[in-house]
Amino acid sequence: MEQIVISGTGVFTPEESITNEELVRAYNEYAENYNLANKNKIDLGEKVALELSNEEFIFNASGIKNRYVMDKKGILDPNIMHPILDKRTNDQPSILAEMSLKASKDALDKAGKTPDDIDAVITACSNLERAYPAISIEVQELLGIKGFAFDMNVACSSATFAIQAAADMIRSGSANTILIVDPEICSGHLDFKDRDCHFIFGDVCTAMILEKKDTANSNNCFEILSTKCITQFSNNIRNNFGFLNNAKKSSPLDRDLLFMQEGRKVFKEVVPMVSQLIIDHLYEEKIEIEEIKRLWLHQANKSMNDFIGKKVLGRVPEDHEQPNILQDYANTSSAGSIIAFSLYSQDMKSNEVGVLCSFGAGYSAGSIILRKVS
Repeated sequence: MEQIVISGTGVFTPEESITNEELVRAYNEYAENYNLANKNKIDLGEKVALELSNEEFIFNASGIKNRYVMDKKGILDPNIMHPILDKRTNDQPSILAEMSLKASKDALDKAGKTPDDIDAVITACSNLERAYPAISIEVQELLGIKGFAFDMNVACSSATFAIQAAADMIRSGSANTILIVDPEICSGHLDFKDRDCHFIFGDVCTAMILEKKDTANSNNCFEILSTKCITQFSNNIRNNFGFLNNAKKSSPLDRDLLFMQEGRKVFKEVVPMVSQLIIDHLYEEKIEIEEIKRLWLHQANKSMNDFIGKKVLGRVPEDHEQPNILQDYANTSSAGSIIAFSLYSQDMKSNEVGVLCSFGAGYSAGSIILRKVS
């Protein structure tokens, strides 16, 4: 079977960031203003007073201390509570494409490739800026890449599903070298007025280069030994925004048009699902648990990752075995596991094996077994 490698990764990190302290201050001011404005209805039991947030609650619930965002001014304004981004003309690069360019150039440089070497582009992320034309085709145009491009969305598992799709295309001969980009402006689908989730997400973009092993010249290549993806329908993580909003007479402020989740149900159902996926995947490939040197897991919640790591390894993982980037980046949907992989893979030794795994809405989960190339 053709040996396929990830030969380069790139990460674009926005310039602006928000600490838990800043986020709590803004949310609490909004909540206090809301409670004061609705005092009479709250006293009559017609409305429920909003509970204040705090930094300890956020960190204990998620492990998050900070998040990078494309715009912090609007998010931290108690009268706005959402990012404010420029409305660009059709002649200007879209925001997602611009983010993708920056991450792509980083990945191309690390892989020792140029746009002329790329045959296809896949944009894989949770929320696409528009329905069409595809963001990937715009990225292709801006980079001067020939071949073909397409967008795909499997929520937080978009990047790992794209890896499987790209690896399969390379093996089939439809492309030799593929660029995957994962632009995530998660702050755009988050309700910053909801105490239970106002702290969860951040913005970022990652990129990867996949190619045949015999064409790779990077000094940090990882062979894709095997991929395994699963999906199982669930309403416990949902976003109802779509092109039928107008037809359904939805208001832009309707709560169900933003990120929603039943957190406890997600934890209870996803942890065993993902743990078993990884265990079964390793068993099918005849790889012993003891051979696994690194788990690059989806960065959604530290407690979830701790439970999954313990279940898979049969013990509490060491920090270096299961990198955590949540404290700095928060949940960046499909890009989270790729950030962890990009930042914590270069120290691995030749032939060491690790698992890149994502999981999220759908439910969807993708497991990628990787081996450091000598």
